[in-house]
Amino acid sequence: MSEPKRPLLFEVKGNSLDDGPGIRTVVFFKGCPLSCVWCHNPEGQKPGAELAYDPQLCIGCDTCVTTCTERALSRHRPDFVDRRACTLCFACAALCPAGALRKVGEPLEVSDLVQRLLQDKPFFDISGGGVTLSGGEPTMFMEHASRLLRELKQAGIPTLLETCGHFEYRRFEQELLPFLDRIYFDLKIVDDRGHRRFCGRSNEGILSNWARLVSLSKGEGCPVLTRVPLVPRITDTETNLLAIADLLRKNAIAEIALLPYNPLWREKGRSLGVPCSYRCGTDGERFQTREEIARCHAIFREAGIHPRAD
Repeated sequence: MSEPKRPLLFEVKGNSLDDGPGIRTVVFFKGCPLSCVWCHNPEGQKPGAELAYDPQLCIGCDTCVTTCTERALSRHRPDFVDRRACTLCFACAALCPAGALRKVGEPLEVSDLVQRLLQDKPFFDISGGGVTLSGGEPTMFMEHASRLLRELKQAGIPTLLETCGHFEYRRFEQELLPFLDRIYFDLKIVDDRGHRRFCGRSNEGILSNWARLVSLSKGEGCPVLTRVPLVPRITDTETNLLAIADLLRKNAIAEIALLPYNPLWREKGRSLGVPCSYRCGTDGERFQTREEIARCHAIFREAGIHPRAD
């Protein structure tokens, strides 16, 4: 898999308490090798810049409509933006006074980003936090991610990677692993056919990478936390969770993080004009109940694995 030449970021989020220990700043890379039908960050799937439209912010001034030379914006369209006509010049976003139209994806300049992250170091120091690389998938951009991690380590800032696990292991081992303090590794679906169907690719390499990293973590290697995003009728089925529990037992892993389903991704997808292929009725449109989450936790407890909220 060739590495995209110019990585983009779609967000740098400070004061995060959900992406690792302590107070963290999360750097979201744009682009992912998977195409999960429930992706919680749909703006992170494509590596290129995109135009987002939020009708709730629109004040109806029509500055964008008169600006667009391609006539890609119209009040007569249900979704307002004709994605086929739009050339992604982003002139409309630059002039939108309410921020209803915005460009998603800005170039990663490592030196500038490090200076931005250094401003948060006092919060990292006092809380035991640091910087988390997320996405999208940061390992799609090994060269740039490696440069960033090196500089953060030199500055004494703890680092954490959130990954889907689809990467070339040897290159990862050389360019990223030496500069990581923690890894959060997402396992979604054990069955390869199901993984191809719902995530767009085989999981063979993902499971191999996971096994190698958790094996290393038992010695002097980087600590690895296995996480499972709970998606109704796809990843949260008893069959899939039991298969994951069996995989953890075979690798002597006693802890797992279960991530409750968040339906808010659907609105983000609509803002980008991305059609939703996830069909699970009302289950996909609401948060999971406490009882539903407890059922998933119980499956792992009965298998001797401790689930933690993370």
